[in-house]
Amino acid sequence: MKRISIVILILCACFGAARGQEPAGKCVSAWTEFHWTNMERWNPCETVLNVNNVGSLSLEWSFTTRGEVWSSPAVANGVVYVGSLDSNVYALNAKTGAKLWSYTTGSGVYSTHAVANGVVYVGSLDSNVYALNAKTGAKLWSYTTGNVVDSSPAVANGVVYVGSDDANVYALNASTGAKLWSYATGNEVRSSLAVANGLVYVGSWDNNVYAFGLQ
Repeated sequence: MKRISIVILILCACFGAARGQEPAGKCVSAWTEFHWTNMERWNPCETVLNVNNVGSLSLEWSFTTRGEVWSSPAVANGVVYVGSLDSNVYALNAKTGAKLWSYTTGSGVYSTHAVANGVVYVGSLDSNVYALNAKTGAKLWSYTTGNVVDSSPAVANGVVYVGSDDANVYALNASTGAKLWSYATGNEVRSSLAVANGLVYVGSWDNNVYAFGLQ
């Protein structure tokens, strides 16, 4: 009986820790980067769709770009941000699909966007990382790497983390685009980064997974 009680206490503690990772306060159903809150692939705020009604889904709208769309959508504040191989970043009304704005980069946009503090961060096959005003699409800054950027940025505490096919992982100032540091791996970095508990995690085509932390 004592053993069962201990197991129950452990399970409760684990559940409490998991709950503690959810955003505090009002639950906002936004998907602002490649993964959801804390790099999860599930949305705990979704309360409408479930196994009983998902079979009734039907098309609400579609928006046609001039190229293939490999970028995964990011959704924040009623806007869908998505890239296309037609070289454009698009901001669409999440309810109607109407185009709010677009920004043309120098090549295709494979990267998935990260939206934080009114700014959209995204990489392009033109080797640049872009920061765009989320409401207007105006360019705030860009940072040029040594090769295409199809890695999806992660943003945490004023830093943009992103990989490049030049084999580097970059940490950029989210406000200015200035390089804070970079790390050279042995091959292309197409992996999207995860930031959790003071560590930055990323994979490389050199067959390694890397974790960066404060020494």
